[in-house]
Amino acid sequence: VGGPLLELTSVTRREAGITIVDQVDWTVRSGEHWVVLGPNGSGKTTLLRMAALLLHPTRGEVTVLGETLGRTDVRTMRSRIGYASAALADSLRPTVTAEDVVVTSLYGALEPWWHDYRDDQRKSARDLLDRVGCGHRTDHRFGTLSSGERQRVLLARMLMANPELLLLDEPTAALDLAGREQLVVVLEALATDPSTPPMVLVTHHVEEIPAGFTHGLLMADG
Repeated sequence: VGGPLLELTSVTRREAGITIVDQVDWTVRSGEHWVVLGPNGSGKTTLLRMAALLLHPTRGEVTVLGETLGRTDVRTMRSRIGYASAALADSLRPTVTAEDVVVTSLYGALEPWWHDYRDDQRKSARDLLDRVGCGHRTDHRFGTLSSGERQRVLLARMLMANPELLLLDEPTAALDLAGREQLVVVLEALATDPSTPPMVLVTHHVEEIPAGFTHGLLMADG
């Protein structure tokens, strides 16, 4: 099985003199699916951004997939990590089709014309859209989808690059009740599929923890 996929050792993050995350020790191993719970402002998103190699800790050590932040090329590492946040949805052009949103993840791109994609790659993208319940939206523009469908398309985008670790930052935050329920069903299907890599789901809704998640981390003021 090898070593842990994610390991935080005495990690602290301070911003403008305020401690956002304080002395966190946390290890995620193969076969585990974690939910990170806590109220708004408890440091959950900051913690996940450090795990996604998007932020450096002020103190402590972040090791992801065997590589330590600060001693590795984060650009090559990021392609091995699936990370979805509300900011990603906002950065996508609304006229790009759902299929293009998914397939462009192979190169970490946002626009389909930057690279050429093979037919089998496009088929994989369509299969993933099916898997998240958006197969009927393949040719629809991203901007015309409901907020729930957009989140599920972003989930398919994450899976497209075959990541070794999945990090989801409050994917249900902007969704209505039906959208949240549909997304939780998809996350449950992923969590109970042995081929799915370890997932970390950040939320502040206990009732939205999908079945199949095995561990929990509770955050309170960092």
